[in-house]
Amino acid sequence: MRLENQQYFYNIGINYTRADAFTRGKFSLSKENQKALLLKAKSLGLKDVFVLSTCNRTELSGVVERPCQLIELLCEFSEGSIEEFTKISNVYKDQEAIDHLFRIGTGLESQILGDFEIVGQLRSSFKLAKKLGVTSAYSERLVNSILQASKRIKNETKISSGTTSVSYAAVQYIIENLPHYNNKNILVFGLGKMGKHTCKNLAEYTKSSICLINRTREKAHAFAEEHKVIRDSKIENLASEIDKADVLIVSTGAELPTVRPEHIKEDKELLILDLSMPENVAKEIKDYKNVSLVNVDELSKITQDTLAAREKEIPLAEVIISEIKTEFNDWLNHRKFTPTIAALKRSLENIKNDEIDFQKKKIENFDENQAEILTSRIIQKITTQFVKHLKHEETSVADSIQVINKVFQH
Repeated sequence: MRLENQQYFYNIGINYTRADAFTRGKFSLSKENQKALLLKAKSLGLKDVFVLSTCNRTELSGVVERPCQLIELLCEFSEGSIEEFTKISNVYKDQEAIDHLFRIGTGLESQILGDFEIVGQLRSSFKLAKKLGVTSAYSERLVNSILQASKRIKNETKISSGTTSVSYAAVQYIIENLPHYNNKNILVFGLGKMGKHTCKNLAEYTKSSICLINRTREKAHAFAEEHKVIRDSKIENLASEIDKADVLIVSTGAELPTVRPEHIKEDKELLILDLSMPENVAKEIKDYKNVSLVNVDELSKITQDTLAAREKEIPLAEVIISEIKTEFNDWLNHRKFTPTIAALKRSLENIKNDEIDFQKKKIENFDENQAEILTSRIIQKITTQFVKHLKHEETSVADSIQVINKVFQH
């Protein structure tokens, strides 16, 4: 779909499918740089420009004559170069760009299928662009349509249900397999990214007593202070804390086992979830009679099963996207050709009035009222046919409008 002044709606960017984390980092845009980029776009007279920059992708959309205008802006305000960008980028135009944004905003293009975190990021990025004055009714209607589709998919399908991270899978495992889990003592050993997510999920989804141990006590203490339902303990107390625990979650991420036989009594009844890679629980502990050990591979199966179930929901999501996208395109086409149809109707009305005036002078007893009714009906039928033509999916709206303007407007 061509927009006014021979401009098009483009989306350019990179994402996790073709660019590794290091490269994505080079093209990422801080909030300050996003703002600077948008202000530069405004100074260049560009419209409907908005940025989406996350850990998995950096995307720039806008109405421009050529995509290089957006690419140059992205490279100017990031650490990436145009040469790098061309090797790993995606460039979408008009309907393809619209399709792409719908799939991003509805979680179909997320690294984890059905992850709707992107919705909030899209909303805030557009809010910034609107505040800085680089949007219009076109991009606002588009983003609102995407958000509407996202909401319906979340409510009407199961594409975001189930477990999608190992840390969350660990908590789900406890809930589903440990009777009276809310009355249990849980010890989390290790405060890396995995450990933090596990503690947060435990605090949110259970009422268990949670203790945290980390090699660096200060980090554990600060985290526990932030999350009041968690207490911390010293690394020197590992064995005694394990002795009090019903569940041990290990997320230390060391090269060698951090939980060894001397830490656990042989008759101790204990569920151990080892989230580390490589495994951080000594092999000998697996043989303890009362210890049940679950490793990251077993927990990952839960997430794989979830993703397989989510994939079955994709057709339902695509039906919803198609419905809302059709509504958006109908609005867009109507918005584009309404002024031309109005101008066509005015032109035909002028022709009609001139002809009636001419025939009044030429024909005796000319029935002006009848002629008015007849010609008005003809004009209505002509304009209706043009509207039907413009709405047809195989019609080039821009070319048709150009012909109508050329023939009927002087």
